[in-house]
This record gives sequence, structure tokens and C-alpha cells, in this order.
Amino acid sequence: MSSIPSNSELPSLHKSCTGIKGLDEITNGGLPKGRPTLICGSAGCGKTLFSLEFLIHGAMVYNEPGVFMAFEEKAEELTVNVASLGFDLNQLQKDQLIKLDHVHIERSEIEETGEYDLEGLFIRLGHTIDTLGAKRVVLDTIENLFSGLNNQGIIRAELRRLFDWLKEKKVTTIITGEKGEGSLTRHGLEEYVSDCVILLDHRVTNKISTRLLRIIKYRGSFHGTNEYPFLIDQNGISVLPVTSLTLSHEVSSERISTGIPGLDQMLGGKGIFKGSSVLVSGTAGTGKTSIAGYFAHQTCKSGGRCIYFSFEESPTQIMRNMLSIGIDLRQYVDQGLLKFNASRPTLTGLEMHLLSVIKLVNEFKPSVIILDPITNLGMVGSVSEVKNMLIRLIDFLQESGVTVMFTALAFNATISEQTDESISSLVDAWFLVRDIEFNGERNRGIYVMKSRGMKHSNQVREFVISDNGLDLVDVFLGPEGVLTGSAREAQQLMEKTGVALRDHAVSRKDREIERKRMVLESKIAGLKEDFESVREELNKTYIEEELKKEVAEKNRQEIARNRDGKH
Repeated sequence: MSSIPSNSELPSLHKSCTGIKGLDEITNGGLPKGRPTLICGSAGCGKTLFSLEFLIHGAMVYNEPGVFMAFEEKAEELTVNVASLGFDLNQLQKDQLIKLDHVHIERSEIEETGEYDLEGLFIRLGHTIDTLGAKRVVLDTIENLFSGLNNQGIIRAELRRLFDWLKEKKVTTIITGEKGEGSLTRHGLEEYVSDCVILLDHRVTNKISTRLLRIIKYRGSFHGTNEYPFLIDQNGISVLPVTSLTLSHEVSSERISTGIPGLDQMLGGKGIFKGSSVLVSGTAGTGKTSIAGYFAHQTCKSGGRCIYFSFEESPTQIMRNMLSIGIDLRQYVDQGLLKFNASRPTLTGLEMHLLSVIKLVNEFKPSVIILDPITNLGMVGSVSEVKNMLIRLIDFLQESGVTVMFTALAFNATISEQTDESISSLVDAWFLVRDIEFNGERNRGIYVMKSRGMKHSNQVREFVISDNGLDLVDVFLGPEGVLTGSAREAQQLMEKTGVALRDHAVSRKDREIERKRMVLESKIAGLKEDFESVREELNKTYIEEELKKEVAEKNRQEIARNRDGKH
């Protein structure tokens, strides 16, 4: 019984890299080599630009010359269109790397003869391929090739013949087609005879446009099946397979400072983890942007690079406001360490915002990014859509080792465990800034809602914003509870006054005690003198008595001797 061959023993499908960012990853290597690929979609979705980039990258990067046969736009128009992306088609044609060929199909001629044959096209295209040594071919668009023909039978036969001929020439081909009604293309046959079918969609929701790409089929190859947003900008097309990210990234135990010593102290004195995600939420005016500005300042001061995405304020407005608390962010912009990206959320859809952020991160290579505030993204998507977008962004940034700080606006003072974007469970650390109103005065308090993987304070700290910057002071407990602001200062002054009075009272008492001690010691000294006088007087009397006894004894003895001598 024969054994089943392993995957390494089986022949694999050869592929041609497109050079389009992200697409080769989605297709697991590129388009099928030597086979036709259909790019379909409605007008304005980017089919022509997509196919042109495939040709240009093939010629410039992979040394595969290409032929672009257009049935709609002229060569001059195509050259001008891609010049804005930095591609010089005229030079590529002079270098014999690309050949642009415009074929005009006259419908009246077909109607007069009643015949339709692609033999002339085969001869013309075959000659160009052989002359150039082309490996890649683009036919744009297939509908114009059959615009004068209504016989579906002939169209089907000629389409099959065209696809078979391209396979025989062993050229990797892109054929563009317009989206039909109820089918991917107008004729509804191209998607069946193509080995690979890619659908481009230009979707508009709530007046916000989003470009999406989806691989409908890919014979003989594994491929991504999701809808992927793609971006057309001055650098061409970028497709990022953000939906394919997995939870397999490495994490760091290194800690970085938030720029606020008091906040670092609440996190064990070391700050947050490098590559983690941080959420700063609170009501309007609580200082969320100031915290973000301090974090950006600390990052750049330490030599790191930072991108500040602002959805509310312009860069100049942010830099001006930060100057009022002692931070000069412009110096870091001039040094190339800080980059601002400010735009209204309604400029593009959520997918395009995500794509723009990821593309800028890949280009600028920051160590920290800031999104301020993410609440505004709710203007262009539902809560679930915003959450889905932020989940993919966090996954991408953690995979890249980039630390991210989000700010989020709370619309009421009621603190709940879920922010409006429902991402509080996704972030690694969550700082909550809240208003503390007491005695007709509004002050700020900050506390750490959570901080994964580290010891952190559970105390509320007063958050002070002044000309000297941001500072966290210990919460002051007075007789009526937590005191902040002027009430705290008044209570502290009162306690200082009380301490001074107590010190004064203690010193006065000490003086009284010292005086009494001196009086007592004086009395004791007097008593000692009296005692010595009495003892001396007593000793004197005792000595005199003893002396009298001694003299009397001597006199007695003397008398006795005198008597004995008279015998």
C-alpha cells in the first residue's frame, strides 16, 4: 500500500509577487504565475491603478517586463494618472520595461460586418510580448473589448479562447472587469474561467467612503478570505491584513515613565510596561490631553519617537496649550522625534483610519503613539465597529512592541467599569480622572482602575495642573472626609497653626517645669546645708562628751596612782 506524500513532496503553485504592500501576504505569495487573474469592481474602486502597480513593481523590482493593453484610456492619460504616485511610465517605456498599448474597438465596424474575432488582438499582443520579453500582461477593461457584441454565445467562446491563449503564452495576466448586476462582472463568465478573482469595493456608509478588497477565489492556493481595507495615497496602494493578526506576540517586562512622577509612584514607582496599552478616561476638562502631552514629552526627552494622533485639536493648538503647563513639544517636532497627525474622524471611515495609523507606524517607527480622543471615532461607526477597530489596532501595536495611550471622554460623572468604546477590558492599564466637587469648588482626582502585571496604588490622588506642570498630591483626610483644593490648604494651615500652638504650649510648660525644678533643687540644697549643720552640731556634742569621759578617766587613774605611792 503506497503512503500519502507529504506536503513538501507535492508540487506547489508558482506565484508572481505583486509588490503591493499587504497583498502578497494575503495571497500567500502573490498572483498565480502564468495564469489569468480577474480584478473586478465598480467604477472608481482602483482596478486600473491596481493593475498598473502590478506591472510597475514587476518591471522595477522583479525584473519582469510587462504589457499594458488599454481599451479605454490612452497611454498619455495613464502616464499622467500614475505620475502623481511617483511612477515615470515614459522612462519605463524608454527602458523597454513596460509597453503601453491603446486598442480602440469601433462598435460600428462590428455591427456592419457582423463578425467578431480576437485573432487580430492575439497577433498584436503576442508580437508585443515576444518583442519585450514580457512576463506580465494587463488587459483593461474586458467589457470594452466586447462592447460592440451582443451575442452571448460568441462572447463566451471568445473569452475562453482568450484565457486559454494567455495561459499558453505563460504570462501572468491581470484582466479588469466592471461589476455586473447579480454577478461579479457584466458578462458573468470571467470569474469562472479565471484562476484568481479579486473584488474591489468602494463602499460609502453615512457619507464616509471605505475601499475594501476581498479574494473571491484562488485555485490551488490558500488565501485570506476576509474583507481587507486598502488605501490609495501618494505612495500607491497599501493593503494591510489587520484581521489576520493572532495573539502570539512577545511581551516586555521593561518599564517606561509616564512623565508624571506621582503617577509613576502609583504604579510601583516604575511606570507602565513598554509595549502595553493605556487608557486615560474622564469627563471634559479633567486633564486627559495634558497627561497625553506629558507622556509624549517624556518619550521624546528619553530619545524615543512618538506619533500623536489628534481627532479634536490641531498640532499648533496642542503645542500652544502644552506651553501653558511648561512643556515645549515643538522642539521635538523640529528634532524629528515627534510627529502629529490631526484629522477629523469624519474624514474617512474606521477602516481607513486604522489603515492610516498602521501605515504611519510602519513608516515612522515610533516607540509610543497617542490617540486623543478615541471617543470621537463613534461619529463614523457604531460602538461594536469602533471596538473591533481598536482591538485590531491594539493587537498590531503589541505585535510591533509599540506603547499606546488612548484618551476617552466620559459624558457623565458616573463611573462604570466600561467606557463608551468598551475597550477598558482590552487595555493593560486604565487611569480614571474625575471631578471632585466640594464647598463650591471643582478639583480633580486620579486613580488607577487597573494595571495588569504590576503592583499599583488603590488610593485616590489629587491631580493638580498649574503653570509648573502636572503634580499628584496625597489626598488629605479632614474631619468631614476627603478634602481637596482650598479646603485642603485651609485644613492644612489650620493643622499647622494647631501644631505651632501646641509647640508654644509645650515650650511654656517646659519652662515652668524647669523653674520648679530649680526651686526644688534650691530647697534641697538648703535642706542639705541644714542637715550638715545639725549633724556637725551633734558630732560636736558627742566629741565633747567623749573628751570629758576620757579626761575624767585619766584623772581617776592619776588619783589612784597617787594613793598607791603614799604607802
